[in-house]
Amino acid sequence: MRVSSSAFPDSFIYETNQLQNQQTLLQTEATTGLQFTTAGQNPAGMSEALDLQADSSANTQYQNNITQLQDSATTSYNALNGLQTLISQASTIAAGVGGTTSPSGLAQDATQIGSIIQQALQLANTQDSNGNYIFGGTNVSEPSFVAATDSNGNVTGVTYQGNTSIAGAEIAPGVTVSAQTLGANTTGTGPRGLITDTRSGADLFNHLVSLQNDLSSGNISAVTSTDTENLSNDESNIAYQVGSNGVVQSTLTNTNDVATQQGTTLTTQMSNLTSANLATTLTQLQQTQTAYQAALESGVQVMQISLLNYLY
Repeated sequence: MRVSSSAFPDSFIYETNQLQNQQTLLQTEATTGLQFTTAGQNPAGMSEALDLQADSSANTQYQNNITQLQDSATTSYNALNGLQTLISQASTIAAGVGGTTSPSGLAQDATQIGSIIQQALQLANTQDSNGNYIFGGTNVSEPSFVAATDSNGNVTGVTYQGNTSIAGAEIAPGVTVSAQTLGANTTGTGPRGLITDTRSGADLFNHLVSLQNDLSSGNISAVTSTDTENLSNDESNIAYQVGSNGVVQSTLTNTNDVATQQGTTLTTQMSNLTSANLATTLTQLQQTQTAYQAALESGVQVMQISLLNYLY
């Protein structure tokens, strides 16, 4: 059988190219630590890796959302706790008023209530670390509450500037949570309002202003009956809001634990799928380099044999 003069060179070039390509792939694998870096090297593996990467990115976003919500919930809780303390102080003042309370004592109590109103207003206009007013619903760019005052600087009324919409964020697939507490809600539906809520009878600022006026005018009967009952409604509403905040924080903590574990699992799965076995890779690389070098040497020797070598 006649063998073409180009048969050996063609075969030699093909084999050395194969060894060179294999050597390049193994060198890349050893350098990057990855079994594959393109879809062509492992289509099924690359598809699975992309899916894992997408899941990991989504999980990271969930964790970021949880962190932001936790910050908001903590800021809200601190303000709620402060308001709870102020209402308790106001209730104590109202409960201490009786028929033997002197006009000067009533005036002093009225002054204390005026101070409580100012402190409550500051808490109701709490801002988060980004400067957003947290009790205004989705209207976060301006103070949630604005006070009107008389010539003496006493608060005569407070107006809510927020709305009844709340912003939420997804913390898990299909699970959206809000850490916001509405400042006021007089619609009778939706989330309860913190300062004012028609369903619970809460109307903190108006109730405190009424208490201050009744103390100033010496209307002890109104203080011991109406004002005391109104403050009790406000106190109960704040307690409800504190409880709701606790539920949100617990949900966020538990969900964050799950997301953290999920992140670890996804990282492990990605590593198992794509990471190269360095010891095996280096052994294969050495073997391929040796085979490549041997092929080059033997090929050069064979191709150096001229036609004259066959004639003599």
